[in-house]
Amino acid sequence: MAPRNQDGNFMDVDSDSDISLLGDVEHRGKGKGKGKATDKRKKDKGKAKAKEQAYTWEASYTRSWDTVQEDEAGSLQGAVEDLMARGRRRRLLAPAAAIRRTIIRHLVLLLDLSAAMMDRDMRPTRFDLMLQYAREFVVEWFDQNPLGQIGVVGMRAGIGERIGEMSGNPQDVLKYLSDRSRLEPTGEPSLQNAIEMARSSMSHLPTHSSREILIIFGSLTTCDPGNIHDTLDACVKNKIRISVVALAAEMKICRNLCDKTGGQFGVAMNEGHFKDILFELVPPPAQRAVARTGGPGASNPAADLMMMGFPTRLPDSSPPSLCACHSDMKSEGFLCPRCMAKVCDVPTDCDICGLMIVSSPHLARSYHHLFPVKPYEAVRSMDGISEPVTACHACARVFSITASTAVASEGVSPWGRYRCPDCHNDFCAECDVFVHDVIHCCPGCGK
Repeated sequence: MAPRNQDGNFMDVDSDSDISLLGDVEHRGKGKGKGKATDKRKKDKGKAKAKEQAYTWEASYTRSWDTVQEDEAGSLQGAVEDLMARGRRRRLLAPAAAIRRTIIRHLVLLLDLSAAMMDRDMRPTRFDLMLQYAREFVVEWFDQNPLGQIGVVGMRAGIGERIGEMSGNPQDVLKYLSDRSRLEPTGEPSLQNAIEMARSSMSHLPTHSSREILIIFGSLTTCDPGNIHDTLDACVKNKIRISVVALAAEMKICRNLCDKTGGQFGVAMNEGHFKDILFELVPPPAQRAVARTGGPGASNPAADLMMMGFPTRLPDSSPPSLCACHSDMKSEGFLCPRCMAKVCDVPTDCDICGLMIVSSPHLARSYHHLFPVKPYEAVRSMDGISEPVTACHACARVFSITASTAVASEGVSPWGRYRCPDCHNDFCAECDVFVHDVIHCCPGCGK
């Protein structure tokens, strides 16, 4: 073996480092320039490889410094607060007109379990990110729609696979989505088979409830056994609303499914956008107007009365008895007010008499979609206010005495004040979002 050169500036030709040192360049100058050519080829190859590796998540970091501007004092605090306020109030800027909505919802979640979901353009993979957001979506959906039910269907290997039955218990649905071994992606998806399975599971539902299908689709192909347009016509006839969240690109058939059934369609550009368009489907959809056949109110949409029962809850110390839904011996449960049958959870339909059993708190929580809190008005100027309040009416947080110097955007107050149009009390940005998203009741006027 040749003796190793003791020069500290010397590096071997096949070294992985692309750092060129002065001593190395002088040493290789005697070797006909082969070292320089090798280093140059390695650098060019590395640059070309770096240009080829473009991921979706890198788009959020492209010249992100252009979105913030310094104020007169050279601080970025105002610009950062403005960006946060715009993000918090984005959903509150929508018009708050009175819209008739369906509070009893039935949703089938269609998950793409094809091989395309293993792509890594969304970290860690499309499949893992879909499961994470699906679990978060289920928790938020049941919080906003306590009278609804969700079923889960998977698409893989050219068939539709039932992952979980329709259930009104969020813990059951989360259990279906947590078993990763049962959801391993493989093969090609089939939109037609999955939609047919979801449609058949909702064929027995009453007319006063909504029928919805939410598809999370990451493939660019679908392997269908027949004409999918016949399935689309059947969904339109059965009044099933289909919404699609695409992770790859827009497909014509997905757009048609949403347009003809009245659903929403969106293509996720990155992880954050994926979550945004998915959570836009949490509020109940507006109900389609159905004109009456005759009478003085023929122009008004039809309204039907429905019968509900409020059950009696059994304590844990009650004697064990069989439940009508699972035939299990349990102590706790709920008694149907009509036939006194025992059920495990509410809301549900009694298996004996068919009565819809709900709890009064669930029914009251569903009303906030029908009677939403009016959006608070952003205070743009303090002129004309002789004695402005110094703290938030809800949390007593002291307001800033100086206006923000950041570029003011629509719906954002430079003073950090948001005023109720009914009671005229001022609230901070955090309480504004908390009132409209969580408690759904103004602390000042009780509306």
